[in-house]
Amino acid sequence: MKELSKFVKARRKEVDLTQKEFAEKAGVALTVIRKIEQGKTNLNMEKVNLVLRMFGHELAAVSTKELKKQKL
Repeated sequence: MKELSKFVKARRKEVDLTQKEFAEKAGVALTVIRKIEQGKTNLNMEKVNLVLRMFGHELAAVSTKELKKQKL
């Protein structure tokens, strides 16, 4: 979750938005942005994807076997 929090915070700052402004644009509560940026682990994946879609990304299940193949 640490990488997610860094990613979201950095991208939000790149577009020069406060947490509140970003939450409004993403269509989520301010608490969702705060939880993500604080690296909380009890997140609603649907809400996280709403946030990530603002940057053209989304969370998805990935096979660890496939990840290992890509590294080789």
